[in-house]
Order: sequence, then C-alpha cells, then structure tokens
Amino acid sequence: MKLLFHFAYTNFSNTYVVGPEEPGNAILIDPGVMDIQLLDLIEYHHYYVKYILATHAHKGHINGMGTIRKIYKADLYSGSESIFDVPSHRLQHGDRINLDGIEVEAIGVPGHTGNSLAYKINNMIFTGDALSAGTVGSTVHNIAEELNIKSIREKILSLDESNLIFPGHGPPSSVKIERRFNPFLGGESV
Repeated sequence: MKLLFHFAYTNFSNTYVVGPEEPGNAILIDPGVMDIQLLDLIEYHHYYVKYILATHAHKGHINGMGTIRKIYKADLYSGSESIFDVPSHRLQHGDRINLDGIEVEAIGVPGHTGNSLAYKINNMIFTGDALSAGTVGSTVHNIAEELNIKSIREKILSLDESNLIFPGHGPPSSVKIERRFNPFLGGESV
C-alpha cells in the first residue's frame, strides 16, 4: 500500500491518496482542491480514484470533489447522506468498509462539525480538522469543543501509540506524540 500527499496552497490543506503498490483503484481523502499537481500525482502512479473519503463538509476539504468526480466517477463516503448535493455513503463511528482490499474504519469525532469522521487505514489515522499536531479543531462553542476533545481522547488517543496521524492541516504526528505533548488533550505544554 502507498500513501501519497498533496498540499493545497489555496487553502493550506492536506489531501491524501491511498492506493496499492501497483497501478489500480485508489482512495482520495479530503480533496480540498483539484489542481494539476494532484492530477499529476494520481496519474504518475497510474491510479484511478474510485473512492473519496471526506472527514467533514467544509469547503477547504472538499472543494475539489466535483472536478475529481467528473474525471474519475468516484464514490463519496462521509458522515452525511450528501455533501453539496452529491450523494454519499453515510458512515458512522465503528463502521468498517473494504475498498478494493483496503480496510477502512470510520472513527466518529464530532465537535469541529457534528458529523466529523476520522479514518483509520492500517496504522494511519486521517483526522481532518478534528486533530492536528499540537492542537484540536476549532468549534462554534464550548460544548462542541468539549465533545471534540472527549472524542479524540476516547477514540483516537486510546489506540496504539505507534499509529500515525495525518491531519487536514499541518504536519503529521502520532498518537504517542499527541498523548504526551498536545496541551488541549492534557499533554505537556510545548
């Protein structure tokens, strides 16, 4: 399995491509933009984007979805029935799906949005805006912030510390690092 990374300068967001070692069907996670660099990355590896996983429906993470679906006819998976009138396979916490041999587990992390999801693939956790290196996602009020932090502690930080975290913004991290150093989650202040 390969993990490819794309950074969108227009909204400073991360997009990830997960695919097989050989050419084949791939998963695109949080397509914030569809630009020539992302298309080149996909095509260079001879992938066909068959699946899109959206961690949440903020434009900075799904703006490229329309163009991608015109090129690749990808199916959308998210915590919603639809995103911008695009039908979605709705996932909930604990759901497990097999996308062409790649096992994906949905992890519910409400708070940043009511139906935010993280996705676990092997030892990689794609957290969207719920959790980034050293911080947590913004929320509209204190109750949502508490819910976000509780969800992260119970559902992500409880996982093996060797799991890697790939956020919607910023650099990657790990469960071990966030447990120890994220001040929003009870870790030491850095």
